[in-house]
Amino acid sequence: MYQTIASIDGMMCNMCETHINEMIRKKFNVKKVSSSHKKNETVIISQKPISKDELEEGLSEMGYHCLDAKSEEYVKKGLFKK
Repeated sequence: MYQTIASIDGMMCNMCETHINEMIRKKFNVKKVSSSHKKNETVIISQKPISKDELEEGLSEMGYHCLDAKSEEYVKKGLFKK
């Protein structure tokens, strides 16, 4: 699993967050996606890393822009350590 944190320009409200989340769910195979217009950030949990260019392709059609995206391996935090 990978966590991608993307800086998104153009989000102004909760509806913007919803539009971005829906586009990402349709375009990519994601386990979880969450956007914040206050932080100008989207966090995506997925099977494969997602690049800035891949995000920009979908976002630019909607009037948003991906300023940066970083992917790293994601390990779910739990109550018990192995």
